Amino acid sequence: MTPLPRLIVSALLPLFMAVQVQAASPQAIDGTASGKVQQVGFRAMILKQAIQYNLAGTARNTEEHTVQFSLQGKDKRLQDALTRIRRGTDKSADVKISTWDGTFDPGLRTFTVTGWTSTSRHITKPYNLVFTLRQDNKKISKKEAKQEYCAILKNTLDADDWKKAEPGCQAR
Repeated sequence: MTPLPRLIVSALLPLFMAVQVQAASPQAIDGTASGKVQQVGFRAMILKQAIQYNLAGTARNTEEHTVQFSLQGKDKRLQDALTRIRRGTDKSADVKISTWDGTFDPGLRTFTVTGWTSTSRHITKPYNLVFTLRQDNKKISKKEAKQEYCAILKNTLDADDWKKAEPGCQAR
């Protein structure tokens, strides 16, 4: 190898290694969803993304009729989850997502939806839905994520509210 290519390789190698380490390192993002994003299953959809991609964080409604959320985990998984979140739900409209770098918390091992209710199922009592990260840190299928979501509902809701939510868990 001639001196010039060696010089270029030696100069670019540390940069390439830094990019590789950053891509493999856990990342954190914070975001706000605006538009018609409340009372349309938006936070539940974010929770399902967190379950599927094994991401920690939170989602909550605000008084400004937005949804604030934070996600942390592998960068590729964050980006995949954000792609789905940007599409919204069947009932949401005019969804706009703004994100910014968050602070990674290595001790955070859950994703929590604060004050979840369901207008369509007439569940008015607020619940905190909590997903605990899987130890194997593997991505799971959409179907498996829905099953885990339903298990969280079953273990969190009182018996009367579970009866209202259960049909949605049995549907495809």
